[in-house]
Amino acid sequence: MQQKETDLAGLRTADAKAYIVQYLTTLKLTEKKLAECTAEEAKWRGRVALARSKGVEDLAQEAEKQVERATEQKNSLSAEIAELKSQIETMRKQLPGLAARERSIDPDLLEQELLIATGYSPGDEELAATDRRLKDLEQSATLDAELAALKTKYNCSTQ
Repeated sequence: MQQKETDLAGLRTADAKAYIVQYLTTLKLTEKKLAECTAEEAKWRGRVALARSKGVEDLAQEAEKQVERATEQKNSLSAEIAELKSQIETMRKQLPGLAARERSIDPDLLEQELLIATGYSPGDEELAATDRRLKDLEQSATLDAELAALKTKYNCSTQ
């Protein structure tokens, strides 16, 4: 097994899952080939038995060669299936770690984006905070002036 193929470090969780799905697809196709090969082997074993029952030894020997070929292919596919299952399991075990490393919201990045959206450069956090406090003070002063104007108006109209 090559470690590089099953190392999912650096992939996003969705990309890692898609990569694993590719391995699962290969596994299913290989399992299908194994089933076909098993059927092929059984067919040739039946032909060996038939040829021997009819006393045609040369055909039986040729059929035996096909049985051996199918058996070798079946063993190869079985080994490939075992390897694919092992690789898939290795990759599946990495998924929780990948998901844990992903942050849905990066607060530092969000803060910087908000600064930029309000017209400040990253690093101007103190200036932005001072500006916010001054705006709050201005708004408070404006509200106080409007309240004083209303009080004056109300006092004048009731006299």
